[in-house]
Amino acid sequence: MTLRQAEEGKEYIIQRIETDDEELNAFLFSLGCYSGEGITVISHRKSGCTVSIKDGRYSIDTALAEAIIV
Repeated sequence: MTLRQAEEGKEYIIQRIETDDEELNAFLFSLGCYSGEGITVISHRKSGCTVSIKDGRYSIDTALAEAIIV
């Protein structure tokens, strides 16, 4: 399932990131968002969602949330 479909408040393990954009992959890696890492959806919004990765909270847009498979 994608991060967009994930339940709020539940921790998931990232299975993979489906994108061909190397710059985006590098950016996500710098946030700690990569395969095998835990991620929690804090809240869903129309424009995307707020997630917690390691010790940080980030807002990501819908397209990016659809690219992260948990």
